[in-house]
Amino acid sequence: MKRVVVTGIGAITPIGNNVPAFLDGLQRGLSGAGPITQFDASLFKTQFACEVKGFVPENFMDRREVRRVDRFTQFALVTADEAIKDAGLDMEAINKQRAGVIWGSGIGGLHTLEVEIEDFVKGSGTPRHNPFLIPKMIINMGAGMISIQHGLMGITYATVSACASSSHAIINAADYIRLGKADIMVTGGSEATIVATAVGGFTNMKAMSERNDDPSTASRPYDRDRDGFVLGEGGGALILEEYEHAKRRGARIYAEYAGGAMSNDAYHISAPHPDGIGVINAMNLVLRDAGMAPTDIDYINTHGTSTPLGDGAELKAIRTVFGDHVPRINISATKSMTGHLLGAAGAIESIASILAMTHGFIPPTINHFTDDPEIDLAFNLTFNEAQQRKVKAAISNTFGFGGHNASIAFKQI
Repeated sequence: MKRVVVTGIGAITPIGNNVPAFLDGLQRGLSGAGPITQFDASLFKTQFACEVKGFVPENFMDRREVRRVDRFTQFALVTADEAIKDAGLDMEAINKQRAGVIWGSGIGGLHTLEVEIEDFVKGSGTPRHNPFLIPKMIINMGAGMISIQHGLMGITYATVSACASSSHAIINAADYIRLGKADIMVTGGSEATIVATAVGGFTNMKAMSERNDDPSTASRPYDRDRDGFVLGEGGGALILEEYEHAKRRGARIYAEYAGGAMSNDAYHISAPHPDGIGVINAMNLVLRDAGMAPTDIDYINTHGTSTPLGDGAELKAIRTVFGDHVPRINISATKSMTGHLLGAAGAIESIASILAMTHGFIPPTINHFTDDPEIDLAFNLTFNEAQQRKVKAAISNTFGFGGHNASIAFKQI
């Protein structure tokens, strides 16, 4: 089986619009939350989110292209371009038939769909829809547009599994390289759902925080008073490359993709299994796939959404898998800073895990004020401030509505 390494990364997040800015935000423990500016949310129970700030798509593509792609695809194109440049890929020298794109998004072009329906309802009833409505809306267009922009003719498709979407994309992309079916894969995910439909839907599910008086502290994983997740947006891209291929071209290697695993709770459309059976299965499988023991893991970037049920269930699963090694593992939930990027969460949290390894620090779980008596204090949850630590191996967990679980392991090479 071929070895897979990470040779490039790109990011647009609520705490930084490129990788250096994202790294700085993680190290400083920034909160990306604030009042929603993309639409009037004054009548909604939740009126804040973690928006990407200062993003001007015309700085990266011409106006004609901006009008033809949804915001989630704009994030996909910009982060993929950053990652390709970061990897130092000579696009004229690579075999483009052995380079592909697998890109995740949980919802895709919801903003485009919402605008088109509103315009239709407000109009005379005559259907005058934008001719780009369908290609702007469909979820595979992130992968398709990256492929078109860079001429990548290999394996290309989208993964859609709610909040596990981009983790599934990364695992699938790595597997194709491991099997010898590709040399290079652009992978990751993007999401842009800070729109009325999503905010209203998630709010009425009682899934999101309603801490409108203090948005910057609303995402508080593992805190006693957590009351739901904070919606985020953005994207993350990784260049995965076959190890020998990367070595031959003298590529810088961030980390090795050690393994990946997927499972399902088979329990509920949105609630986690109370005993964490699916999550336990995923973490046991990722260790097996990576050829690692529980004692090899230094850091876990948890799903940690700041929901009353989910946070505790994941920690119970970690206790089951890692046992007595738990106190020696740093754990953090970077959603406390970025909010929940839904289908893009796995990508940016994988990047956060890789940055932790390459820069020797643990990103914090910010906004911790009150211990939860239901959470074991033996867990090192890295509250409020980043910690310096050499990280040789890390795991990133993501879980999605429908019971989807994904776990990815990276290690130093």
